[in-house]
Amino acid sequence: MNFGTIANVLGTLLLVTGSSMVLPAICSALYREDDLGAIGVAAAIIVAIGLPLKRVFRNNHQLDIKDGLFIATFGWVIISAFSALPFVIYGAIPSFTDAFFEMMSGYTTTGATILTNIEAVPHGLLFWRSQTHLLGGMGFLTLTLIFLPHGMGGVRIFRAESSPGQVITKDKFMARNKDTMVWLWGIYLALNLLQTILFYLGDMSLFDSLCHAFGTVSTSGYSTKNASLGYYNSAYFDWVTILFMVLGGVTFVLFYMMVKGEWQQVRVNTEFRWYLCFLIFFCGSVSLILWTNTTHTTFWDSLRYGTFQVVSILTTTGFTTTDYELWPQSAQMFLIVVCFIGACAGSTTSGIKVVHYVVIIKYMYATIKRIFLQPMSVSTIRLNGRPVEASIVDLAICYFIINIFLVLFGGCFMILTDDLDYITATSSIVATLMNIGPGFGDIGPSENYAFLSDTGKWFLSWNMLVGRLEMFSALVIFYPAFWKK
Repeated sequence: MNFGTIANVLGTLLLVTGSSMVLPAICSALYREDDLGAIGVAAAIIVAIGLPLKRVFRNNHQLDIKDGLFIATFGWVIISAFSALPFVIYGAIPSFTDAFFEMMSGYTTTGATILTNIEAVPHGLLFWRSQTHLLGGMGFLTLTLIFLPHGMGGVRIFRAESSPGQVITKDKFMARNKDTMVWLWGIYLALNLLQTILFYLGDMSLFDSLCHAFGTVSTSGYSTKNASLGYYNSAYFDWVTILFMVLGGVTFVLFYMMVKGEWQQVRVNTEFRWYLCFLIFFCGSVSLILWTNTTHTTFWDSLRYGTFQVVSILTTTGFTTTDYELWPQSAQMFLIVVCFIGACAGSTTSGIKVVHYVVIIKYMYATIKRIFLQPMSVSTIRLNGRPVEASIVDLAICYFIINIFLVLFGGCFMILTDDLDYITATSSIVATLMNIGPGFGDIGPSENYAFLSDTGKWFLSWNMLVGRLEMFSALVIFYPAFWKK
């Protein structure tokens, strides 16, 4: 591996991290709170380490695929560790394990928290906590690529960090990787700005508007309130959030196509159509269950709360407006199913992704048709009007199977280490591996992860990373051949 180049990229990562603490520092100064010193000291430490790495290895530009995988995996770990410093220095989260868990949850857009009283945390630290969503939503490494020289092999880092399923859809913007990143971030920030304005017009404070927008478009879920968006009890805020959660679940390639006026590409996109069908089916089913069981007094309240929670979980956002564990068992069962779906590849969401289900369902249909109905037929699986290679089908099936095995074995691990009941243990793996945040049982919408052991938190932190990255990128480092020349 090219360790000089790796040091160059990691130095850039640290410089971007330290520089991005300027906004939380300004926020702290505006509110005249005492967390400014902790943020400033942490930023100085990070820049002091990153700057020498960047300067000493500034002429190292050669990246191969191993370097990209190494950076994509350990870059997130290093950034989460350094980003935890303001919380540890100030004392808001004295335990480094807890602070690392909170930051890994933020950057991976999981939204799982160990904070028992969020509203007691100073505004500067709360802003930094939500800002990790903004940075991680589009991928922190993709932001760093903007600051790297052209031709440095950044495409290898992008592929290693890219959303699961993009290898299947093969969505891309343009040849020059840095131009792609600029377009991605431009669209992403525009959506954040628009939602912030809509929240502010609804009489939410500017601070809360920014923080909740950061957690929505990135499909992350950190709120500045203990009761999440349920604190406001506002239908307007709920529907605005639903809209932008849905948008956050759409592949950003389609937004680019819309800007360019290429609407035909949107119409033929297979995954997008299936995504909308999943949303309509599950939102309608859960809302109907809530209405028929009189969980909420009116049909419109049932539609509002049911749609919000389905969209929040399907897009792996994790916002809550009510305690869904008090809902009928049938509604909860639908939510559990939704946990395993996810939204579109190439979006800010995590999870298994709709495209994998599309490929697997079409493959099953073609196989059953060939074996039982038309033995002589030749069926082709198509996405966006194009045939899908057999190797891509194999990859989709492998990805699905690995996710299921990780949930099963991870659940067993959590039971052994933390003596959890099987619902809480399994749910903790699903909620972190799929980057959802809240789950069921003792980590439900009215609970958090603070009670878990340090071993459990480190294990779940790793699950968050595996779920956020292209999964094989995070797992391949355990293969001995990866470390050989």
